[in-house]
Parts: sequence; C-alpha cells; structure tokens
Amino acid sequence: MMWLAWRQFRVHLIVGAASLSVIAVYLVTLGTQIRDTYDGYLVQCESRGNCAELMSQFHREFRDLLLFLNGGLLFLLPAVLGLFWGAPLIARELENGTHRLAWNQSVTRRRWFAVKLLVVGLATLAVSGLVSALLTWAASPVDDVAGDRFTALVFGARDIVPVAYAVFAVILGVVLGILVRRTLAAMALTLLIFVVVQVVTPNMVRPHMMAPVTLSKPMTAEAIIEGGAHSQGLGGLRNEPTVKGVTIPDAWVTSHSELRTSDGQPLDMDRFDECLSTGNEFDDAAHCLGDLDLHVEVAYQPNDRYWSFQWIESAIFFALSAALAGIGAWRIRRNVT
Repeated sequence: MMWLAWRQFRVHLIVGAASLSVIAVYLVTLGTQIRDTYDGYLVQCESRGNCAELMSQFHREFRDLLLFLNGGLLFLLPAVLGLFWGAPLIARELENGTHRLAWNQSVTRRRWFAVKLLVVGLATLAVSGLVSALLTWAASPVDDVAGDRFTALVFGARDIVPVAYAVFAVILGVVLGILVRRTLAAMALTLLIFVVVQVVTPNMVRPHMMAPVTLSKPMTAEAIIEGGAHSQGLGGLRNEPTVKGVTIPDAWVTSHSELRTSDGQPLDMDRFDECLSTGNEFDDAAHCLGDLDLHVEVAYQPNDRYWSFQWIESAIFFALSAALAGIGAWRIRRNVT
C-alpha cells in the first residue's frame, strides 16, 4: 500500500523536490549575503561608532525582501501545498470514480486513507520544515537587529509555526475534497478557509494565548513623538484621544488604552483637540500633551515568551489537523460510497 501511495504521489514529490532545491539554493545564498553585509556594517560600527544608525540602515536594506519572503512562507507555501497536494488527494479519485476499484481490494478504506495521508503529511513536514529552517537561518541577523519577533509576518514565517500551518492546509484540503468530492471546489474552499484562518489567528487568537503583562506608561512628549514615529499620528479612527504606535522595549504591545489623566480618567476630547491645533508640527502637539501628565495602560507580551507562543500556536494547528484527519477517516468509513 505504501508503494502504491508513493507511485500515485511521485509526480507531486518530484516537482516539490525540484522546487525545494531551487528555494534552498536561493535562501542559502541570501543568508550568506546577509551575513557578509552584517559583518561589513559591524566593521563600520567599530570605526565610526554610530552603531544604532548603521544597524537601522542594515535592517532597511533587507526589510522589503524579507517581508516578501515572509509572506511567501506564511501564506503562499502552505496554500500551494493545500491546493495541489491536499485537495486533489482523495477528491480526484472520487471525481474520477477510481475509488471503487481501490476500495474493493483487501486493504480497508481506513488504512488506504491513513497511508495516503501519511505519505502527503511526511512530504509536507519535510518541505515546509526545510524552507522554514532556511529562512529562519537566513533572516536571523536582520531579525536580531529589528527585535520584532512577534510581528505577524515574522512570527508566522519562523521556526515551527509555518510547519504547523502547512500540515493544517494540506489536511484541510484532503478533508474538503472528501466532503465536496470535486477537486476545483475543494481547492477553492481550501484557499478561502486558509486565508480566513491566517487573518483571524494573529489578530484575534494569538494575543490571548497567554495572559499579557500590564503597566502604566507615562506619555511624555518623548514617548508621544516615539509613537508618532512608528505610526505617524495621533487619534484613532473614531477620533479618540489616543496615541498610535505605543511601544515597550523588547515586547509585543497587544493593546493600550486611550490617553488618561493622572486620576485615571480619559483625556477630555476638547483638550486633546486643542493640543492637536497647537502649531503646525507633530512635535508641537506632542509637547502640549506631554505637559498634561498623561499615561496609557499597556498590555504586552515580552519577547522572552516567543517560544512559548510558537509551541502553543503550533500545538493548536497540529491538533486541528489531527481533528480534521479524524473527520476524514470517519467520513470515508461511514458516508462515502
């Protein structure tokens, strides 16, 4: 049975291996280039002494490229595997009617399904794991300088989480293929559901995986200017007295309150607007607000929780994959004829 599953899947594996070879060569070359560039900046840092500006320049040099690669590993690779490895795996046999022959042999349906799922699952682990490891290695100097490991595009494209995403996408495609019995329909649903999950997880699930640390951060003029440098603005979409881009060193800020006065009450909107109308520069408004003894309540996750979040999120997606596999096995055994 294993030999037959390999024979049926060999074209996908050959294409995957060829693509993986190209990706691996590129990422190794990129990682070497990043390290050589980083070493060059370190030499300049030692001679000129302006390390902060030089490291910022180093980060900007590779930022856009790595954002593109992060998006590829976070969205494109799992989606492609789910679409072309997962969705057609059973749906094509159901669509073509070849399942009637396969299911009338000495091998039970459940074993037939388990072996096919094992082959595609192991291939998915190998491909996604190697790509994730290479991209993590290649980008590590830039990530260390940036210090933003919880950024959605960075967190979801590093270490073990991308592997969990890929396995989930593939098994999701397999199970949808069993349910809808049409390859194209299963591919479309796989893409739709996977994209929705990838949008919901970092915004609605990840911030609540662990209880955040909270503190009250004084909003001095310097802190407000720092926030403005990250987000270019004051006030929210609902025109509230807020500062965008509040940061905590070595941490991921998950939420923060509106500007509050020393007695804990929200800053009066008229007073906020009065500061915004002071002068024509952002710094003028920042200094006006800084003189009011304001603060914000901040909830954040320290960077040293990074691996805890990686393991928790990976466990969630592996558990969802196992549950989907169980649904697929039950559906084939009970309801598919």
